[in-house]
Amino acid sequence: MASESIPTTMTAWRVRQPGPMDTDPLERVTADVPRPGPADLLVAVRACGVCRTDLHVTEGDLPVHRDHVTPGHEVVGEVMQIGSEIGGAAGTDAEGFQVGDRVGIAWLRHTCGVCKYCRRGDENLCPESRYTGWDADGGYAEFATVPAAFAHHLPSGYSDSELAPLLCAGIIGYRSLLRAELPPGGRLGIYGFGGSAHITAQVALAQGAEVHVMTRGEQARKLAMELGAASAQGAADPPPVPLDAAILFAPVGDLVLPACEALDRGGTLAIAGIHLSDIPVLNYQRHLFQERQIRSVTSNTRADAREFLNFAARHHIEVTTPEYPLEHADQALRDLANGRIAGAAVLLV
Repeated sequence: MASESIPTTMTAWRVRQPGPMDTDPLERVTADVPRPGPADLLVAVRACGVCRTDLHVTEGDLPVHRDHVTPGHEVVGEVMQIGSEIGGAAGTDAEGFQVGDRVGIAWLRHTCGVCKYCRRGDENLCPESRYTGWDADGGYAEFATVPAAFAHHLPSGYSDSELAPLLCAGIIGYRSLLRAELPPGGRLGIYGFGGSAHITAQVALAQGAEVHVMTRGEQARKLAMELGAASAQGAADPPPVPLDAAILFAPVGDLVLPACEALDRGGTLAIAGIHLSDIPVLNYQRHLFQERQIRSVTSNTRADAREFLNFAARHHIEVTTPEYPLEHADQALRDLANGRIAGAAVLLV
C-alpha cells in the first residue's frame, strides 16, 4: 500500500476506565490513524497477541501511564511509512526496514541509551524506559507506530498469528529462562502454563532440559504433556523430582512458597510477571536455605529479543494460538481472565 492510500481513520480499542473485565473497561472506537514520528515506522497491524500484561493494564493492576491507552504489544504488521529522520520515502532503509516489510512491535519501545544501566547492557532497567500498550498506544488497532530502533525483524516459516506471541510471551520467557540459571540438562519447573510458559517449555526442551509443569487447568496440563513435559500436576502440587530451577509465570504470590520448596539445593526461582499478588511469609529453612534464591524478571533487552528470535528461526516453535477477530478483543481478554485460553490468544486484523 502506498502512503497516499493509507486511511485517515481506523478501528481501535481503548481502556475506558481500568477495572475488572466484567465492568467492560475496554471500548471500541474510531480513531485517527497515528502519524509516525521522525524516527518511527507506521505499521499496519496484521496480528496482535493477547498478553496477560494487557489484562493487567486493562483491569488496573498496573498504574495508568497513558489515559485511554490502546493495549497490545505483540504486534506483527507491515511497514507502511518511514519517519522523516530515517528517510520517509517508500523503499528507504530504516534500521534495515523498508516499506512493505513484515515487522514486529514488542513491549520495550524506548530507553535513554545514556544511563548507567543502558551503558552496561541492562537497558531493561533504564529509568526512562517506555512500553507499547502502556506508555504508548499498541496493537489492539488497525495501525500502530514504533520507533525504528525498537522494531524487530521476524523469522520466516511462521504465520503472522504464530509470530505475534513470540514478541512478548516468547521474549520474556526466554529472559526468564536465562534468569533461572538452569544448568545444562537440568530439571526445570514451570508454574502456570499460558502463552509464555508453553513457548518457554519448548525452548528448554530444545536445550535438553527435563520440564515439569504445575498449573491449575486440565487443558493446560494436557498441552504441557503433548509438548514433551515429563510431568504435569496441579498448581501447588510438588513435582515428582527436585528442581534445579523454576519459573513462576502465574501472577500468584502464594505459589512462590511451593515453588521454593520444590527447588533442589542451589536452585533458582525466576518470577516472570510484571505483576504478582502478595507473597506469604517465607520460612528460611523450608524455602531459602541451602542457597536457593528468588530472582525477578524485568522486561527484556533488545539483545534478548534478537537472541530469542534467532533461536526461533533455528528451532521451530509450536505456538498454540486461539484466534479472535479484532472486534472481539474484549472477549479475548475476558477469556484470558477466566482461564479459558490454552496457549497464546491472538487478535487478527
